[in-house]
Amino acid sequence: MLTAHNLTKQYGDYTALNKLNLTIQAGEIFALLGQNGAGKTTTINCFLGFIQPSAGDAVIDGIMVAQNPTETKKHLAYIPETVMLYPNLSGVENLAFFSSLAGFNYSEQELENLLQKAGLQAIAHHNRVGGYSKGMRQKVGIAIAIAKKAKVLLLDEPTSGLDPKASNEFSEILKELSQNGTAILMATHDIFRAKEVAHRIGIMKEGNLVSVIDASSISANELEQLYLQTI
Repeated sequence: MLTAHNLTKQYGDYTALNKLNLTIQAGEIFALLGQNGAGKTTTINCFLGFIQPSAGDAVIDGIMVAQNPTETKKHLAYIPETVMLYPNLSGVENLAFFSSLAGFNYSEQELENLLQKAGLQAIAHHNRVGGYSKGMRQKVGIAIAIAKKAKVLLLDEPTSGLDPKASNEFSEILKELSQNGTAILMATHDIFRAKEVAHRIGIMKEGNLVSVIDASSISANELEQLYLQTI
């Protein structure tokens, strides 16, 4: 569902991403760990089509992103560290707008059901998003992904700044999406959240994917030690 073939991004003499090879299957959650500048966000931006790779290919559902950026966006949803929504619109209105951009026309009841499925409490559905917490905004982002029927979900530091309860709720939603066949690539600094939610974990350093670990084969403490040794 998500493939990188020798994916490389250079800025002059600086290599932000160096010959990344990675395959993520439908229903798999893959977490990328690494310090700032390790190449995590560059990887996600290549899959989003936000930046053009210097070499290699980013492929979504068999479609090359660089050659077909509009087509690949139909298959994915993106949740950055801060979900950008219209603050003067309600959760329902934001969801209606962004799902309509993807060609979907939902009734108000369907929109409410989607927000409910994403974990947003009914009392907040018609409140202005400007008053939402970060965790509530993330749930609207998840609802947009569900509404788009996205096959691929790209996440960049999605739990940064969330309290433990909101972070745990977010993880449970990701697991449910995974069970429904969504391929998920998540860049994060949160070692313990990566261990909890991901099937596989990659550690990046200076643009290189230096380790790939089966999450079930390692404890959180062992992962932390490996991470610290690697970086």
